[in-house]
Amino acid sequence: MDVFDKLTILTDSAKYDVACTSSGVERKGRAGSIGNTVAAGICHSFAADGRCITLLKVLLTNVCVYDCKYCINRSSNDVPRAAFTPQELADLTINFYRRNYIEGLFLSSAVIKNSNYTSELLIKTLELLRHEYRFAGYIHVKAIPGTDNEVLTRLGYLADRVSVNIELPSQESLKLLAPDKSKEAILRPMGLIKGKITENTTDLIKYRHAPKFVPAGQSTQLIVGATPDTDYKILTLAEGLYKKYQLKRVFFSAYIPVAEHSLLPAVSVKPPLLREHRLYQADWLLRFYGFEARELLDEGHQNFNLHVDPKCNWALNHLDQFPVEINQAPYEMLLRVPGIGVTSARRILRARKIAHLDFAGLKKLGVVLKRAQYFILCKGKTLAGLKVAPHNVMQALMSERIMAGLPSQAPQQLALFEEPPLSREDVIQCLTGQL
Repeated sequence: MDVFDKLTILTDSAKYDVACTSSGVERKGRAGSIGNTVAAGICHSFAADGRCITLLKVLLTNVCVYDCKYCINRSSNDVPRAAFTPQELADLTINFYRRNYIEGLFLSSAVIKNSNYTSELLIKTLELLRHEYRFAGYIHVKAIPGTDNEVLTRLGYLADRVSVNIELPSQESLKLLAPDKSKEAILRPMGLIKGKITENTTDLIKYRHAPKFVPAGQSTQLIVGATPDTDYKILTLAEGLYKKYQLKRVFFSAYIPVAEHSLLPAVSVKPPLLREHRLYQADWLLRFYGFEARELLDEGHQNFNLHVDPKCNWALNHLDQFPVEINQAPYEMLLRVPGIGVTSARRILRARKIAHLDFAGLKKLGVVLKRAQYFILCKGKTLAGLKVAPHNVMQALMSERIMAGLPSQAPQQLALFEEPPLSREDVIQCLTGQL
């Protein structure tokens, strides 16, 4: 099997790993090395299903000893198998970078032989890129659960970001669908990475040129819809991971049925993309708006309302706290008003020091009045002609999405390299250095 055939198989197998993240690392190009990273946003292209793609997202191999029921690469599934050697993958990455096809690498792998053996192959690939090719671009690598601490530490000094994917939200789901994995094997690496990042921060204070350990932090991925786990369970887990392991991101991936199994949704069932979207919105509220998971959902309401976003839903359930006077409300309360984001809330704080704000002024500051108008006062008054009643507000907030209808087109995953622009001849030229 030639490299192009391997690339076709292993980029297609990698499409279920979410990598829509900016680099989080600022590193300028240096003499004698190639590539750089920018802290804000190396991701600027989007797949058909909304996922951001600017990295070479590929598996080292899809040969796996595990038999996770939800995974297309499980050992019992009859799919084409392939594996790169570290040298092949390093050569491919660096030549794609030189031809401006990619800006960085997202490297994952199935588990071949065992966790440590697989991790050693990942390390060898990154060592070739970092040391032989002097590649200083962004590298996001997926750690293999069960890897020894010493091996994982070596991996962390080579990568910018490391993800340890939990995938299933509960221990019960893991036992049912991924019996080869355990909660301890997943959480132990997270704890190690957190500790090493803290230790490395101290080292960098003492020694300016100390090597950096996972400078862009760690992340994880949760699959949504493969199991009966509720949004409340998933969001509470995400909140706990942020607090305990100081993760940079928790990614949510709508389960795309890839196999018939009595424990999984039928292949004909569409991926719950809107549910995934609501979880991302809630995740944003946790990280930037001061919300807690128990405020957005509880035991009595364990799934999000798909008709309105989580912030609007919270506001409708807490109308006793509204309307708020825009010229007096504290920053924390402004963030809880639908239609007011972090940037517009800060603008309001600055602007109202100079003059009293009215509705026209709020619109100029970037406030989305279509939503905010139901929850605010300007100079003690509501917007002229506005009728505020709970059922009217709900209907108005729903209208933008409901009138348009829910997404009806089945999602399609965008292939990373479709022809054109990349052909077999392009790959051969990359490998032979014919730029």
